[in-house]
Amino acid sequence: MNEIENKLIIGTAPDSWGVWFPDDPKQTPWQRFLDEAAESGHKWIELGPYGYLPTDPSRLADELAQRDLKVSAGTVFTAFHRGLDQWDAAWEPARRVAELTAAMGGEHIVVIPAMWRDDVTGEAVENEHLDGKQWSDLLAGHNKLGKVLAEYYGLKQQFHPHADAHVGAQKDIEHLLAESTPDVLNLCLDTGHAEYCGANSLDLIHKYPERIGYLHLKQVNPDVLSRVKAQNMTWAEANLAGVMVEPPDGLPDLRAVIEAAEALDRPIFGIVEQDMYPVAFDVPMPIADRTRTYLLSCGSRTTVA
Repeated sequence: MNEIENKLIIGTAPDSWGVWFPDDPKQTPWQRFLDEAAESGHKWIELGPYGYLPTDPSRLADELAQRDLKVSAGTVFTAFHRGLDQWDAAWEPARRVAELTAAMGGEHIVVIPAMWRDDVTGEAVENEHLDGKQWSDLLAGHNKLGKVLAEYYGLKQQFHPHADAHVGAQKDIEHLLAESTPDVLNLCLDTGHAEYCGANSLDLIHKYPERIGYLHLKQVNPDVLSRVKAQNMTWAEANLAGVMVEPPDGLPDLRAVIEAAEALDRPIFGIVEQDMYPVAFDVPMPIADRTRTYLLSCGSRTTVA
């Protein structure tokens, strides 16, 4: 990333095209996603769920090169709080994602922790809060994952606090940072999920500037969020209710977030993720184009290249 030193680099992800799963007929076909990501002015993308884009490195590299696209990160899912035996369950899919990400020249792995309730049925599959042993197991698993990703693949682990997960509220994010080290774990600060969970993105950037390793830029509709909380909706229900909204119509103030990110004075990705599964195929690209234009207007050192 030497050619983009000290800039906030705006990119996009399959999620902004309604992609949550490797294969689903409700989702935008991968070829259309790549075509429209490029057409809407983006240069950087995430891989999305493993298997959505081609997993053969040569084929994927060719598809990306045809559209002048590059990969910023891959995504993996973990449940280390459930015990140390979770390593085997997490590592095999993580290894595949890491290999493909590294082969595409990506530098980051966004890690999303398991949710405490089923996002379809709403049933609580475990307690909403972690006990001491669960915190210890979670930290041990992520410390190990971060070390392996760095040592074998040259990749940086970016932990993504998430709605309906155990780490989403401000106090839990701060506890995670206090009990981990920046050489193995930093934050993928998702501004929408932070707002959803009651965390303050600006406060986190200002208090932990060295731990902000990656950004997901999105907003929530505060009126819908109030209804989500009042009705105790699951994350999937909230998404269908329209809790995530096209910038600049929601919270937090992304102009302020971008200014704070630029003040870090180092290169950092700001990937747009507007959760909207499922969505009609013709909806995402105009939103992506408008969002890119808006975000580029928010900072003096914000770019897509």
